[in-house]
Amino acid sequence: MWIWHQRSEMTRKLKIATLLFCVAVALSAQEVVTVNPVDTGKALVNPGMGWTMHFYSNVPQNYGSKLEPSDTLDDFPGLSTIYLRIPWAYIEPEEGRFNWAILDTPAQRWISKGKKIALRLTCSENWMKYATPEWVKDAGAKGTFYVYGQGPVEESNSWDPYFDDPVFLEKLERFLAAAAARYDGSPHVEFIDVGTYGLWGEGHTHASSQQDKIEIKKAHIDLHTKHFKKTLLCISDDFAGNAQPGRNFPITDYAFSQGVTIRDDSILVQPPPNSWYHAEMAQQFWPTLPVILEHDHYGASLQRKAWSKELLLKAVEDYHAAYMSIHWWPRILLDENRDVIDRINLRMGYRLMPVEVVWPATVKVGEYFKVRWHWSNTGVAPCYPGGYPALTLKDGKGGIVSVLSDESLDLLTLKTGAPGWAPVVSHTSEFVIGLVAPTTRQGQYDVYISVGERDGTPRIALPVKDDDGQRRYKIGEITLR
Repeated sequence: MWIWHQRSEMTRKLKIATLLFCVAVALSAQEVVTVNPVDTGKALVNPGMGWTMHFYSNVPQNYGSKLEPSDTLDDFPGLSTIYLRIPWAYIEPEEGRFNWAILDTPAQRWISKGKKIALRLTCSENWMKYATPEWVKDAGAKGTFYVYGQGPVEESNSWDPYFDDPVFLEKLERFLAAAAARYDGSPHVEFIDVGTYGLWGEGHTHASSQQDKIEIKKAHIDLHTKHFKKTLLCISDDFAGNAQPGRNFPITDYAFSQGVTIRDDSILVQPPPNSWYHAEMAQQFWPTLPVILEHDHYGASLQRKAWSKELLLKAVEDYHAAYMSIHWWPRILLDENRDVIDRINLRMGYRLMPVEVVWPATVKVGEYFKVRWHWSNTGVAPCYPGGYPALTLKDGKGGIVSVLSDESLDLLTLKTGAPGWAPVVSHTSEFVIGLVAPTTRQGQYDVYISVGERDGTPRIALPVKDDDGQRRYKIGEITLR
């Protein structure tokens, strides 16, 4: 009897264990939530990318002068940065007395909307006599007058300093030090051009005072890297020559070695086949540094029959561009090119997409569980600022119940691909909710996805619906027990 009872008890326990296992397997299969978000097609405004609007394009009246002070172009999709390119003479009209308001006034209009600014401070303009302040010349800086397209002359309406003159460099360094004290490392500044050498700050003098020396170019890069240690710097592609194709040049190699990126100021200036020259040059830069594109003044490009919507989009692809200019009266450009602007916004810079997210429908407070997610970058450039994926649980009142960030996956590492062929990376994260504290009650909660800082602070906009206004996106629900 005892043997029979023992065998019966073992059989009963085995049946119970088998039943529990089958139930567990069934529940695990049933209680998994799988979400496949769909790209909304929305233009994104993110750090390290976007449209840059020329509020000043050397000439102060171009192209922000027709905007009302309250008009911050909120209707321009993807606008992220206001570009202020203006001569030194307007900022320091007298030695040591600065007119910072010329920069700070338009800047604050967009900073108040969460946008950024970019700067180019120039020393050479063919439309005014002294882009470098005349008091620099009066202090003993040597230079030359010139006629645009001809070269140096004894007298004209345009004067260049000798860009390696000691007096000029001394005064310039003081100016750059003052500018860096205000703007270097500011969270409101996206990039600053090395714009103190060459006509319009573009790094060439072939059509002006003809001072094409690599030593001078390096000196101006060095002055900027000395004072602007935190903010991204860039040089024009024309530092290497305006129409010389190729990947590597001594001056661009030097800039790259100093962490200075490039911008191409010459897109769609000439009709095809000379729509641009330096897409090959950009290949050295874009994997680690954002590349900036500037098309010609839109009206001038149309007149030369150089403008092409398809080529503008192709330039973004060929250069892996993070930024594109708005180089004209902005709403005219938008009204006449809205279709290609929308297409560019789907590719320019980076575009992080959670292709699939899988998590348990029910988890126990204080116990670890796994989340499997698949990510892709459908843009042309890396996510230069980097970002870590996170899930946030909220209650019915919108209160944050739990923040789960995985710092083992930096989405900077996502590779880019051709349109429709972005590589997908799979990753499994392990999280726990309510371990020790804070107090977490059982119940059903909303699940939000985000990308941002290691601590779960959202920073990167995603092309996903149901934004909570803080760059978290509702993707489902979870039950805590």
